[in-house]
Amino acid sequence: MTRILLLLLCLGFVAACESGGGDVLVTPEETDPDTGGGDGETPIDSDGRTPELPPGTSNPSPDTSIVRREALDNETGGGFARNIEYRNDQGQDEFVVDNIAFDGDNIYTRGDPVTGIAQLGTYAVYEGKEETNDPVTGASLNTFTYRAIYGRSVTGETEFAIVRSGSYVDYGFGGFVYQRNGVDNDGNPVRLVLPNEGDASYRGDYAGIRVFSGRSGIEFTQGEAELRIDFKDFNNGQRGVALFVDNRRLFDSEGNDITQQYLDALSTAGAGGGGLFGDLGDLDGEDGGSGATVVVQTDDDGNPVLPRIRPVISPDDADANGEISGELRALADFSDGSTQATGEGTYFAIVSGEDAGEVVGVLVMESDDPRVSGTKVQETGGFVVYRQ
Repeated sequence: MTRILLLLLCLGFVAACESGGGDVLVTPEETDPDTGGGDGETPIDSDGRTPELPPGTSNPSPDTSIVRREALDNETGGGFARNIEYRNDQGQDEFVVDNIAFDGDNIYTRGDPVTGIAQLGTYAVYEGKEETNDPVTGASLNTFTYRAIYGRSVTGETEFAIVRSGSYVDYGFGGFVYQRNGVDNDGNPVRLVLPNEGDASYRGDYAGIRVFSGRSGIEFTQGEAELRIDFKDFNNGQRGVALFVDNRRLFDSEGNDITQQYLDALSTAGAGGGGLFGDLGDLDGEDGGSGATVVVQTDDDGNPVLPRIRPVISPDDADANGEISGELRALADFSDGSTQATGEGTYFAIVSGEDAGEVVGVLVMESDDPRVSGTKVQETGGFVVYRQ
């Protein structure tokens, strides 16, 4: 039975926001979800890989566009965002999201850089309208808090979009889309040629949205993504892939850096020993406590950053179409020498270009929130990385 997502009765609303630059983000099978074709509930054949690829393009190949979107989940609210589209054909800079209730008129606008967040690295941030009008009475009505991140590569070959809500005491309704387009910015066909030898490193920006189960609210993260591919191994046409996210900083909905506050809470919870992270546990067999505190890492500007996200390496992470799926963990080092997992999840990506020159992807990670007992965090982040 579908669980009703609980809306917090006392809602706080923030001003609207929107992003820029790109063409349509849309899944081909989404054109008529009521006809039984393309409702997102039938998973794509992923050849037994774990984690399984999200729904989307049913017959992918290296020479065609590929679109993937979050699987529909009635329990958590994920995958409900449909027909995600960026419009700027007349300079309107509008981000459109369908199938999400209480987000105004489905049109999201760019955030205010003074009162909120308009940009995270090279990616644009959008907000649903904070109010709408009853078309019969004209009465003004408050809407729910929805945010979106949109990223597009400099070539136009790849792009992603993420939509999440901060108005629910569960994760709430939303969705993500990532894709390799059919043509680039110059109108040239996009195709993929995967090497069979050598290694490559890809770097670029990362940005994410964090929502909660156990309370309402919304936060953002910004960092740097690095993807490494070993094209020659594993054998049998498989490639080794590793995703890292470094220098990840945490911001509240108004753009204030709250990274240190999170790290302080993490130290306090870790010092208490055992139980904060449930079955994630301590990787070194210790309790993560006994007075131990988090070893705080900083970026090049001296800003404190969240624990690094690291990959779990598997021989079936990538296929010949350039599609990637894998598992990952965020790991924190403590002053007593122990290492503790502070989150875990999955990531999905697509390689693009005749020189395999860029990769677009999305990750979803869950963790306990050390600041509020009994609260979990879901972080959904996107990245576009380029071969170095």
